[in-house]
Amino acid sequence: MYDEKFFISRSMELIGKAYRGKLWWLYLLLALIIVNYLASQFHFRLDLTKEKRFTITQPTRDLLKELDDVVEIQVFLANDLSAGFRKLRNAAEELLTEFRTYGNRNLTFRFVQPGQDLPDSARSQLYDSLTRMGIGPVPDISVSEEQDEQSQQLVFPSAIARYKDFEIPINLLSSKSGMSKEATLNYSENLLEYKFADAIHKLTRKTVPIVAYAVGNGQPLNPTVNDLFNSLRNNYRLGVLDLKNGYIDADSVKALLIVKPSTAFSDIEKLKIDQYIMQGGRVLWFIDRVYAEFDSLLRSQSDFVAFDKNLNLEDQLFRYGVRINIDLVQDIKCARQPLVVGMVGNQPQIERVPFPYYPLLSAPVPHVVSKNLGDVLSVFPSSIDTVQTEGVTKTVLLATDTNSRTLSTPAIVSLQSIKSEDDFRQFNKSHIPVAVLLEGNFTSLFRNRMSQTLRDSLAKYHNKPFAEAAVKPSKQIVVSDADLVTNVISATDDALPMGVQLFENYQFANREFFMNCMDYMVSDRNLLASRNKEFSLRLLDREKVRDNKRVIQIANLALPVLLVIIFAALYFTLRKRRYQ
Repeated sequence: MYDEKFFISRSMELIGKAYRGKLWWLYLLLALIIVNYLASQFHFRLDLTKEKRFTITQPTRDLLKELDDVVEIQVFLANDLSAGFRKLRNAAEELLTEFRTYGNRNLTFRFVQPGQDLPDSARSQLYDSLTRMGIGPVPDISVSEEQDEQSQQLVFPSAIARYKDFEIPINLLSSKSGMSKEATLNYSENLLEYKFADAIHKLTRKTVPIVAYAVGNGQPLNPTVNDLFNSLRNNYRLGVLDLKNGYIDADSVKALLIVKPSTAFSDIEKLKIDQYIMQGGRVLWFIDRVYAEFDSLLRSQSDFVAFDKNLNLEDQLFRYGVRINIDLVQDIKCARQPLVVGMVGNQPQIERVPFPYYPLLSAPVPHVVSKNLGDVLSVFPSSIDTVQTEGVTKTVLLATDTNSRTLSTPAIVSLQSIKSEDDFRQFNKSHIPVAVLLEGNFTSLFRNRMSQTLRDSLAKYHNKPFAEAAVKPSKQIVVSDADLVTNVISATDDALPMGVQLFENYQFANREFFMNCMDYMVSDRNLLASRNKEFSLRLLDREKVRDNKRVIQIANLALPVLLVIIFAALYFTLRKRRYQ
């Protein structure tokens, strides 16, 4: 183990010999060689920040050390930037410098201004190309200290990582609903390590995991899952599997997606899913147990009754450790919907009013999947209860806020569900679970229910014997709202991104939550651990800075120079007295 005290004492000893001996230059040269050798062999850095801001997580270090070829990262943050974006740029530069240390020269980076030397037409084409890649520009407004001038420019808070013939865009800007500009940039700084590490991992992995999308029970294959399919294709090998006609091999299929089924599952289909889980397969359930759609309100222009879909999954999910209740969840903290609130002449007056059936969800407990996420939009979710199950741990990933309630079904769904103060008083529940993670060794639903004939048939077609209990540990994520991962279709038949409402220019964190779930399910690396970083935002008081501007400038510029002069004068005075 490298001893810093020994190194310092040895270096001082060599320097002393250099002054006393005739071959002082040889000792000095030897000391320089030793210092350079130790610096190349040992990396030593103390992180004195409270949040360990400059400490790279171990999974990221392992990823960088295993690089077998050069990864080039091009960051589009250069030239004159406002203070906030300049801070984000500096944080990215410090992080990538640290990455390069662990990457053994297989990681390079540079900061550029996109289209800086291009004519206007070529620059516009470049901007359009970057926007199609998902790294569009944002306005950067700079205000002078006197606040009598302001300038605005377009910046691309993003990067592109390249490895061999592949490249992947990285959006460096992340935000939550209601965040200020300073908080948004600080939040983005929290996630820099994860975003860079995740991009490098996806570029350099040797095999791309296979993800199966289950069909055969009314699961959508229409434009409402465009964003889901595109997100999966950009990161995994996606296949569509009809449960009626095929089995799922846990050795090849990393995860199975069951999204918004509308017809009941047969026992054979449930058996195939069950045995896939027993063999270590991972399943993500996005289930609407209750039929409730906003389109029904718009079509009928009146109330409608929400009812149970009877999907025949209750016993299976109960065996694994959860129960999706036959109810609807409402929350005071919710998204808004455009509703007709009156008429002026013959023209309807439309306003966006809070719609409690659209709760905004967040993480009630810290977990790498949902921590540091913005609000997640849900649409007519149901509540989830966890059930005591031996060998299975449960973690609530998403839940409502502190003012919630549930409506048992059959329930009448109305546009005006809150009509009086008494209705508000009924919102007396907190943190109702909507998404739950299950991990451990599951027990088969069909344990002690399988005849020998059916066992033999299963072994023949599946090439594996029936398993009454888990052969390998597995994971499942159960979400009681399928619309959490679907997208809205606009009037022009364009599919909006996941988590975006009509007439709203804001994207909730639905896609980010979904991709975190996928990464947690299929990735062998724990890169999501870097999402646990949380930097505190320590802002200066702008009024005090403005009032004490001269004092601060003198303290930061003149005082260090004065201290150096005083130290030098004392040093030469003491040296003169000593050797006089």
